[in-house]
Amino acid sequence: MAEELRQDTLFTGLTRPQMFAGVTYSYFIINAVIAVELFLIFKSWWVLLAAVAIHGFGMILCLREPRFVDLWLTRVRNCPRVKNYSLWRCNSYRP
Repeated sequence: MAEELRQDTLFTGLTRPQMFAGVTYSYFIINAVIAVELFLIFKSWWVLLAAVAIHGFGMILCLREPRFVDLWLTRVRNCPRVKNYSLWRCNSYRP
């Protein structure tokens, strides 16, 4: 049989993004901004429950892929909607 792959704990720890409370730092900042904006709009403390729910959703997503926010931002930045998206149902990369 072929030699099995060995997973090095140090390599895994050094390649993971910076985490805070179970989510990436960028997701945590986005969640904080959303919570503050909702609080300023609605002026109610129930917004904290929404922030906890959004954070829980992020924790579940970070278990699968820790860099999902960075990947999504890269996709949005580099693959904008083209003018004829409704016709072809696809995007193209920016040259």
